Amino acid sequence: MPAPKTLTSLTRAALLVLLSTAPVAMAQAEDLALPVGSQAERSATNMPEHGLSQASVRARWGEPQAVRGPVGQPPITRWVYATFTVYFEGDRVIHSVLNPK
Repeated sequence: MPAPKTLTSLTRAALLVLLSTAPVAMAQAEDLALPVGSQAERSATNMPEHGLSQASVRARWGEPQAVRGPVGQPPITRWVYATFTVYFEGDRVIHSVLNPK
């Protein structure tokens, strides 16, 4: 007797259940551990505050190791020091961040 060319309704239902649950059974969660500076480290580091001028930063922390920019509009400039980086919009500090260790 030749093999049937169509699946029986029971076989179709079993195949449908199997295929619909396969992605759920294969899904897995993965934990990623990323090193991040803690707030305690940031608060213990003396960095330029929001709103300081470039002249004030240069007077207190000296010359940066590197200067990047200005880039874009408004112009954003980045000054890199040994332990932190300062971002300026125009002449004013908008953010200071710890450099990765």
